[in-house]
Amino acid sequence: MNAPRSHSAASPWTLAGFRQGAFAALPLLPGVFVFGLGFGTVAAGKGFSLIDTFIMSATVFSGMAQFIVLQSWPDQFTLTAIAGAGLITAMVSSRMLLMSAAMRPWFGGLPARRVYPSFFVLTDTAWIVAMTYHAKGGRDPAYFLGAGTIMWCIWVLSVAPGYWLGASLADPRTYGFDLVMPVFFAAMLVPLWRGLRGSIGWIVGGAVALAADQLFGGYWYVLAGALAGAVVGGLVDD
Repeated sequence: MNAPRSHSAASPWTLAGFRQGAFAALPLLPGVFVFGLGFGTVAAGKGFSLIDTFIMSATVFSGMAQFIVLQSWPDQFTLTAIAGAGLITAMVSSRMLLMSAAMRPWFGGLPARRVYPSFFVLTDTAWIVAMTYHAKGGRDPAYFLGAGTIMWCIWVLSVAPGYWLGASLADPRTYGFDLVMPVFFAAMLVPLWRGLRGSIGWIVGGAVALAADQLFGGYWYVLAGALAGAVVGGLVDD
């Protein structure tokens, strides 16, 4: 009797898959660029240097978390301020736990030395591109890495023009730059639409987030909305 094939044998990492993933992400790159432009603008307004902004975008690579941390950036660094920034980042990025868990059926049997480094480029957009590919029968893990890597490149490169623009504007909100993030994420929901039943988790998550924002303030709405939406989505998922 032949031994069953392992996931890693059945799903090789290929350069062709990497290129296909990068190519599939191309339609999303203008949105990523504008999003990064907005971050560079906000960073300039907070008094960051261009080098600081580059380093944060290249190493943190978490758009929403970066925006929110900048909004609460302390004037003076203390142990409490640093811990608060770390907690906010962890809360906002907690959605990555659910996203990476959803990828386990695909990546679970692959070598850890390849899987975990590739998750550095895990973002909402890269996840959507990769999971759409997987749902259609694609199995090459390099596809996800290709999509995430090209988004990382555009994200980092978009910081400079955004920074220079922000440094030259008195109030970026006058030109609507504060709307970049909500519009971007709203547009990303379109390819995930699966009918009214599949959107119940979105509705509940959004309602809970609004309620938490009104009741508690701060950034607890991110965690509360994500958990509520995930639980409800799991219960109604066939």
